[in-house]
Amino acid sequence: MNLHHKQKQGLVLFLIQLILVLANSFVFAIVWYKFYSEKIYMVPFYAKGDYLVIAIFLILYTIVTQLYGGFALTISRISELVYSQCISLLVTDVLLYLVILLLMRKFPNPFPLILSVGVSMIISTLWAKIANTLANKVYPPKRTLLIYDNMDAYQSGLDIIRRLSWRFVLVAEVSAIGAEENIYKMIQEAGVEAVMLCGLASSQRNDILKYCIKHEIKAYVRPNIGDFIMSSAKTIQMANLPVIVCEHSAPSFFYLATKRMMDIVLSLCGLVVAGPVMILTAIAVKAYDHGPVIYKQARMTKAGRIFYIYKFRSMQVNAEQDGIACLAQQSDQRITAVGKIIRACRIDELPQMLNILSGSMSVVGPRPERPEIFEQYQETLPEFGLRLQVKAGLTGYAQVYGKYNTMPYDKLQMDLMYIAHPSVIEDLKIILTTIKILFLPESTEGIAAGQTTAMAQDIVDHDKTDTIYSSEEENEEKTVQNS
Repeated sequence: MNLHHKQKQGLVLFLIQLILVLANSFVFAIVWYKFYSEKIYMVPFYAKGDYLVIAIFLILYTIVTQLYGGFALTISRISELVYSQCISLLVTDVLLYLVILLLMRKFPNPFPLILSVGVSMIISTLWAKIANTLANKVYPPKRTLLIYDNMDAYQSGLDIIRRLSWRFVLVAEVSAIGAEENIYKMIQEAGVEAVMLCGLASSQRNDILKYCIKHEIKAYVRPNIGDFIMSSAKTIQMANLPVIVCEHSAPSFFYLATKRMMDIVLSLCGLVVAGPVMILTAIAVKAYDHGPVIYKQARMTKAGRIFYIYKFRSMQVNAEQDGIACLAQQSDQRITAVGKIIRACRIDELPQMLNILSGSMSVVGPRPERPEIFEQYQETLPEFGLRLQVKAGLTGYAQVYGKYNTMPYDKLQMDLMYIAHPSVIEDLKIILTTIKILFLPESTEGIAAGQTTAMAQDIVDHDKTDTIYSSEEENEEKTVQNS
């Protein structure tokens, strides 16, 4: 069987990943046979049962590691791989501890599992270093041409190439405006292996994509808003011709009912588990400056409905006494000493469990925006209202894959990714992935000093729509409710 070069690369990558899965599964198997196998409730627990438990670990570990990016050798640094692997091992072993608990019908000794996690972390760290080296040989940096339509798009593509310098070698850059023939000439003469397309009009972009596919050149595309709308479209046959149908988000009743049930269960569990932490936080906030513990603020959710969101106060009382809404800045002096801690650990968000329980929010969905800021963004960003197709949430794509100070236009795109493909599985993936970002300090990094929002320069949607601005939904605001 003759394999394409890309298929051979994929096979090598799979084998590298398989080695790690088998190695860590072997570590778990030793711990299982040594400490747990003979102590379970079901006696005798035949060999097939042992194999099943080990298989459960292997499958769960593979799924969780894939979810957290622990196998993303082509786009992750060694440190990122190690971090993802550590989180994956912790989550997997917690789940296996619950499985063992059910089998033994009593609380098993957790220390053998903790030991196995430690050993597996060492193995994963060594694997990450070796696998990264092998992946760089299998996937050498591609000679890349950056094609852009404006300076914002240019900067966006340049950032990607710089951050993934081990995957791309920038050989040339060219503006797409009136230079299409020149682009093809540059691709041929420079021996380009990949192109990065940023901000191009759909018609021009499609022509370049056809050329790249024909000549086996990999194309990386920074999407426009219209691309996310199209991604949710349905393809049907009308009058013997294929037709793509785009419409307002309308998930099935089964999905909405299941999602609401999940919200109730998770919020109740969250309130019970986090109850002691919330009590201690309330005491700390009150004791620090004797100000209010909780504040509420008007936010917008599905169809523009207004509701009040709840948080633990992390800023000084009357932090916005000048009446100007302002995001938390880097080294923001308005944030209290207690506030810095609860913000870093996301504890300030816990009261929103009450919003979820009441139905004004969901666990997963776009972060809710303040009405007055929403109106500002609507003036320059008509597409911003597309976020209101679904109920606002505690976490979502923009929170999992972005940062607090990520350009709001990019956050909008990530929100539309979620809206385009709603499902229970997708919600569970986002919830699990949220665990990973809880320990990443850059995910709560504030905006630059002197800014009030994360709005950047105008960004032009090259599907020939209006000029649009980036937007940001998270704001620290003045307190309006006492403890």
